[in-house]
Amino acid sequence: MMVACLSLSTLTLDHVSPTRNLPSTSRPNFTSQDAIIFLQNCASFKHMKQIHAKIIRNSLHQDQLIVTRLIRLCSFYRELDYATFVFRQLENPSTFTWNLLIRAYTVNECSFRAILLYNSMVCSGVTIDKFTFPFVMKACLACSCVEKAKEVYGLAIKSGFCGDVYLDNVLMDLYLKCGVLDDGLKVFDKMRYRTIVSWTTVIAGLVCNGRMDVAQKLFYKMPVRNVVAWTAMINGYAKSEKPEKAFDLFSEMQSDDVQPNEYTLVGLLVACAELESLKLGRWIHDYAIKNGFEIGVFLGTALIDMYSKCGSLEYAERVFENMEMKSVATWNAMITSLGVHGRGEEALLLFEEMERMNVKPDGITFTGVLCACVQMDDIEKGREYFYYMTERYGINPRFEHYVCLLEMYARVAKLLDPTLLNVPML
Repeated sequence: MMVACLSLSTLTLDHVSPTRNLPSTSRPNFTSQDAIIFLQNCASFKHMKQIHAKIIRNSLHQDQLIVTRLIRLCSFYRELDYATFVFRQLENPSTFTWNLLIRAYTVNECSFRAILLYNSMVCSGVTIDKFTFPFVMKACLACSCVEKAKEVYGLAIKSGFCGDVYLDNVLMDLYLKCGVLDDGLKVFDKMRYRTIVSWTTVIAGLVCNGRMDVAQKLFYKMPVRNVVAWTAMINGYAKSEKPEKAFDLFSEMQSDDVQPNEYTLVGLLVACAELESLKLGRWIHDYAIKNGFEIGVFLGTALIDMYSKCGSLEYAERVFENMEMKSVATWNAMITSLGVHGRGEEALLLFEEMERMNVKPDGITFTGVLCACVQMDDIEKGREYFYYMTERYGINPRFEHYVCLLEMYARVAKLLDPTLLNVPML
């Protein structure tokens, strides 16, 4: 098997010089234990660099335990170049340390760098363990590198990890999320031992790919059906051509004495919106309250969306006003709902309130804002918000933003007169 030998030097690294500022509690005899205690009480990235400077001056930078603590902190602060700098100070990094940096790249959305580091690890002849491969395959998933994942899995098999259920689950998840259904099902079929995670992974993957028929067959073959599997199926039916089946499954779930979670109820609310059934939506809302569910950000946002799509803006507003915590998605749902229901001015006022609350809008927010301008037939305001979106927040316009502008011009002109379609282009 060919593995591209890419050295660690290919990874971009800003030059970092440890500062001479020392923690106020420094003392002459600085030991490894002292360094660990200091790092445990680290308050910021700047503080960490000060501690690191003292570690280097006391020749402790080759201590594997200290280095792993530093890399963990760098990962937490998303300072990956500094993590690489720390790593490169080690003469012989352990497998654990290599894995830790690969994981840091992966969880911080630097998947390509994780793969490069893995290549360097292999070419350096470092012993690879069972934790290396899942981290790398998750990086492959993040950048949809299916062929690279196959290569990594092949090396895992040659290294004696055949039949590792965790590794198989990660590979199966990658195949299914990348739309390679046949390969994903082959992995599942060949598994000598399947955990509940194996079953829920294959079912959720099939659901996401719209294969409800296969998912249903496997669902009823599960030795034990947990809430994750039930919820995956309910969500799948909610978004299918037969959303009413989500409620049939919910009844079966209750008969099976499996308690729903927040995600289950959100799936049912999606089904209510598809069915445009306000009655069912209110029933789910009442069920949530009677069974002690907190109307938090996730469930509350789903309720707003459901009530709006079922024609009850009044109930949507009540939910919004009663929510103590609101995410960007919550504000987006309410702004869009107001615009869709012909209350454009209120939608724009709510957007202004959103900014006053220091909630940063995204592209979906401005789709709602521009739709409100469409409802108001206000071209000038629409253009203002379009430029505001790009200049104030640096959001690149998407197709739906241009559609809103075109709709505004068309509604005002009553026809698509090319002389009027002076749409701003970036």
